[in-house]
Amino acid sequence: MPNATAPRVVVVGSFNVDHVWHCDSLPRAGETRTGHYRTGPGGKGFNQATACVRSGAATVFVCALGDDEGGALARRLAAADGIDLRAQASEAPTGTAGIHVDAQGSNSIVIGPGANGTLSGEFVARQAQAVTGARIMLAQLESPADSVLEAMRLARASGVRTILNPAPANADSTRELLAVADVLTPNESEFAALLARHSSERIDAGEVASADDERLHHLCRTLLPRGTVVVTLGAAGAFVSHREDKCRGDEAAHYRVPAYEATVVDTTGAGDAFNGALATSLALSVERVFADHVRFAAHYAARSTEHEGAAAAMPLLAAPGAVASSRPAQDASPG
Repeated sequence: MPNATAPRVVVVGSFNVDHVWHCDSLPRAGETRTGHYRTGPGGKGFNQATACVRSGAATVFVCALGDDEGGALARRLAAADGIDLRAQASEAPTGTAGIHVDAQGSNSIVIGPGANGTLSGEFVARQAQAVTGARIMLAQLESPADSVLEAMRLARASGVRTILNPAPANADSTRELLAVADVLTPNESEFAALLARHSSERIDAGEVASADDERLHHLCRTLLPRGTVVVTLGAAGAFVSHREDKCRGDEAAHYRVPAYEATVVDTTGAGDAFNGALATSLALSVERVFADHVRFAAHYAARSTEHEGAAAAMPLLAAPGAVASSRPAQDASPG
């Protein structure tokens, strides 16, 4: 467990109670399948906050919770992991998610926002002391866009580095929100959706991983001209694109980081594991080049796929950086 004096990561985002069905293949429209059921904690914000604290960073989590068993679960789990929970009380029920996972670990998800949709910019603003005392602000888009923007603005105004995970792909986003991100971390679907929404450029999500590096770099610069874009590519690893004059210690303005070996059980929280570990590494190891942070995140995400669940699958490290020596491969990675 990180000590209270460790550099902090503040995560603004969602908490969901996940309802998960494992089946041989994902159900098609009109189809009924047999599987086995479990329930547990999730939500991109909570998953990422759990990854942050378990990978070594003192973590503040800002969210909205209902007055119900789901909200009580969030409070118990945050306390158990040492997460500093800042929860806005909501009359709406705590968020939920319905998840199907197939035999290969692939998934499909339906979200019921509930309380997550009520998180206000005013409540976020009241957490200013936590935000300005952090090293990294991490946010996603399962919370209202204006609340996320408020958090990112607070951070930027205080010199706190910001990471925006623009997920899910169909979430609202604005150019203004992208502009306050130092690092943007879409997966293939989110990357294609952002380009379609915010530029004249187009790429099919299924073509992103195999696209030419120069083309991907151009698309990343179009999307976030002043920041760094890390596109997670599933089994193909990740693609990194920096502004040419701000490579964050890297020798190249763009490059790929390969995936890491894993015995995949469930990929549900892999992207969240990647984002949380990236935030931790950036907060704790400021002297490392950016490529090292991405490798740490990719390896941590690969380890998370070896267990069922989302937040529950986040590996607990004995020390920050403990997973960094594993061997790259092409069969597991954040997605």
